[in-house]
Amino acid sequence: MRRPIVLIDAPSNLGLRPLRPGHVPGTWHAPEALARVGLDEALAPLRKVRLPRPAYEPEAQPGTRLRNGQSIRAFNLMLADAVSAAVGAGEFPVVVGGDCSILLGALAGGRRLGPLSLVHVDGHSDFRHPGNYDSAAMLGAVAGMDLALATGRGEALLTGWPDAPAPLVPDEQVVQIGEREGRDADFAWPDVNETAITRIDVFTAREIGVPSVIERTHNTLDRTGWPFWLHFDVDVLDQAIMPAVDTPGSPGIDPAELVVLLRSLIKDARCAGLTITIYDPTLDPQGTYARLVVSLLHNVFA
Repeated sequence: MRRPIVLIDAPSNLGLRPLRPGHVPGTWHAPEALARVGLDEALAPLRKVRLPRPAYEPEAQPGTRLRNGQSIRAFNLMLADAVSAAVGAGEFPVVVGGDCSILLGALAGGRRLGPLSLVHVDGHSDFRHPGNYDSAAMLGAVAGMDLALATGRGEALLTGWPDAPAPLVPDEQVVQIGEREGRDADFAWPDVNETAITRIDVFTAREIGVPSVIERTHNTLDRTGWPFWLHFDVDVLDQAIMPAVDTPGSPGIDPAELVVLLRSLIKDARCAGLTITIYDPTLDPQGTYARLVVSLLHNVFA
């Protein structure tokens, strides 16, 4: 990693549903919890940017059927400014979330400087949009919609961004790695399989091995040679290894193989930045899984 790292704390929980009445999702604690167990020392950033924690509202906001939709836009506009400034200065932004809605601000910031591809490493494809659910019947949770919104599907509130032409990324330049539910009979958004997104689910990844996953990823990235954003949702790990997330699942990508994959992508000079999402410290009172995340990232950047 030749570019200096800029750590951007993005303490958002806005994209998540409450698990029960009165519940406030705890992902907003993640930047502080990871710093407490050594993230800053592991990555040795040039500088650090701390965004203010946004207020979580359980009820619908005016003018949107997305939970916290107006607040998500405001928060992500701040994040886009921070990412754009870092990339424009030749720095490497590492955005520490928070829930997956922060991907939108990261992409919007990077997109101001030119077209982007996306490598989306996540246990879910996050492809819910009004074409595959009834938005009138339920509020949309953006943490399960970030890939759909990033590719231009959903409310204009979160698909249109200043100085960033829509969509933020075209389907053809997206690689999604690690989905574990796509083969289930009740898969929530099967239409993702009808897109031009390169899909490497966890079963295929385990079958073909990391070198082949990397090769397939580069085949997509090399079509244009554009810079790409790397999104890492920690729930891509098996729930036996990383249970401190809102939607744990199994199987997952092996931690050692995940390090090889992420390291390969980070080392690529075209990698514009990284988002890290969905770790919830309220599900990890001893900090065990925070230390796991920090150790993994240390190995990725070592």
